[in-house]
Amino acid sequence: MKNFEQKRERYMRDELAIRLGGLAANLARVRSASRSPMNRDVVFSLFEESKFFIEWTAAEATLETASELVDLQLQIAVWQRSLRSAWDDEKARDEIGSTAMNWSDRLIERSGLLEK
Repeated sequence: MKNFEQKRERYMRDELAIRLGGLAANLARVRSASRSPMNRDVVFSLFEESKFFIEWTAAEATLETASELVDLQLQIAVWQRSLRSAWDDEKARDEIGSTAMNWSDRLIERSGLLEK
């Protein structure tokens, strides 16, 4: 990740709800990018960035939210491990995108941003 420390500093300036929203946005982008087989590298990069967002956010989250973030980080690791073989399979790619969108929806709900 380019400018790693700058990105971290910028990310950490936001309140927890905004950070969860940013992570949710990345996962929604995965859904969008998963519609094309040409976007494998984009999705891989979104996963990499999301893992950092989780790491930076979990320590300040409630225990329940932190636990969910750990589960998401494990899911991302599974996706990354199988991305090369799964990406050419439209059904598998769609499943990754759909599941990523489900995670996005859960994080947006947990963030409370929709209530503001």
